[in-house]
Amino acid sequence: MAGEAPIRVLIVDDEGPARTRVRQMLKDEPDFAIVGECTNGRQAIDTIQKEQPDLVFLDVQMPHLSGLDVCLALAEEGRRIPLVIFVTAFDEYALKAFEVHAIDYLLKPFDRQRFRQALGHAREQVKRVRPAAAEARLSALLADFRPRNKKTDRLVFKQNGRVVFVRTDTIDWIEADGNYVRMRAGNESHHFRETLAMLEEQLPSDKFLRISRSTIVNLDRVKELQPLFYGDYAVILQDATRLNMSRNYRDRLEAILERRK
Repeated sequence: MAGEAPIRVLIVDDEGPARTRVRQMLKDEPDFAIVGECTNGRQAIDTIQKEQPDLVFLDVQMPHLSGLDVCLALAEEGRRIPLVIFVTAFDEYALKAFEVHAIDYLLKPFDRQRFRQALGHAREQVKRVRPAAAEARLSALLADFRPRNKKTDRLVFKQNGRVVFVRTDTIDWIEADGNYVRMRAGNESHHFRETLAMLEEQLPSDKFLRISRSTIVNLDRVKELQPLFYGDYAVILQDATRLNMSRNYRDRLEAILERRK
């Protein structure tokens, strides 16, 4: 890219060693110029607006505002979103979402060869599609991760400073716990800060049903119903878990189960 302006880079990561690693690897790349470093999401939003970088190395798992939150905030404010290389520790399932939309990522820990490969992708995108097409692909990715007000086959939560993805077809049941919810998904248990009402809006209504004020169940996991006192029922799941169903919710469950026969 001789004769062209260098690609302006912003590094965003809450961990100092991670920022240092990216900075050191960029030293041998004369066509990239670092315009700043940020330690948190709020600072990243402000710096992106001020510096207008071409490329951001953006850590996904940051406290308070994750890397995805940063992009969502920029999109919702109508701001220009630069080309992004996500730096992530997501599992294989979550990574597919990045791959589908052709946005590069670095899976921690990454080596120099993988880093240079990501830089190659960045050069290509900056040169050929700057900036509208890259922004459109990022917007498509964000749409995948924005579950509010639509049914989804994947839920995204923050848990202990991490971003956790849960496929809805793996969920057995969800139970309210104050300002949190407890979720059982196969062999995994989760405890998220979320409301049952918000989850109910996102889950497919033909597969998930609220059976009491505090419990939602995956209908595919229901094995049988056992009558209790005063019109209540015990909902027995395939793994022998027992959940209580209030009589006010019985008619809908029975109607759905009848249709499934």
